Amino acid sequence: MTFILYFVFKVQSDSKYDNELVTEDYYKKEASVQNDIEKQQSANKLEQKVVLKKSAEGITIEFPSDFDYKNIKGKVSLYRPSSQKLDFEIPISLSSSTLLIPNSNLVGGLWDISVDWTYNDSNYLNKETMYY
Repeated sequence: MTFILYFVFKVQSDSKYDNELVTEDYYKKEASVQNDIEKQQSANKLEQKVVLKKSAEGITIEFPSDFDYKNIKGKVSLYRPSSQKLDFEIPISLSSSTLLIPNSNLVGGLWDISVDWTYNDSNYLNKETMYY
């Protein structure tokens, strides 16, 4: 019993065991989260949605065909939950309404994919988790 009380006291009083769930820039992050929610809502309102598909060549991202692909800008972020070393970003540069992320950049497993893009001053965000 004494050991447990000692341990509880030590963890509560020692700053190296500080496990608060507050970030340094809390309000800045909150503004970013709200901005992301608004972008996702804009993306959900589109008649033609962004579609992510697995293919033999890699992962294809199909943008709405009624948009002029030359005016689509942004980035695609791929996050690997199991290994931060595999995370990477690709700028969106299109020669058609489809973007290919080649197999050479992908390792088999779970990927969180975030497509943050703009079209004619409107911002959109699509997020999807995919097992590749």
